[in-house]
Amino acid sequence: MKEIKAKDKRHFRIRKRISGTKDCPRLAVFRSGKYIYAQLIDDEKGRTLVYVSDLKSKGKGTKSERALTVGQEIAKKAIALKIKRVVFDRGGFLYHGRIQKLAEGAREGGLKF
Repeated sequence: MKEIKAKDKRHFRIRKRISGTKDCPRLAVFRSGKYIYAQLIDDEKGRTLVYVSDLKSKGKGTKSERALTVGQEIAKKAIALKIKRVVFDRGGFLYHGRIQKLAEGAREGGLKF
């Protein structure tokens, strides 16, 4: 049997309680070793509304700085779609470091959690 990792357990616990709608989508975050990804998801229809990552800015700034810019970019795109309120899904990652910076960038950009 496959061993369930602690991150996966945290993610299951989080996803039991939160889901996104068209008016208040879920801001889902994924962090890999090199990059960070964020997307706004409407769980009622199962659609991704907006997607942003730091793949294009390879090596420009630290990982935390790039996470901050990803948060600001997703906020700009969300506000262009007239979305001001989101539900934050940290994807089982601890609210620390790059995940925290992305959330701060999204708040600076005008999103409310």
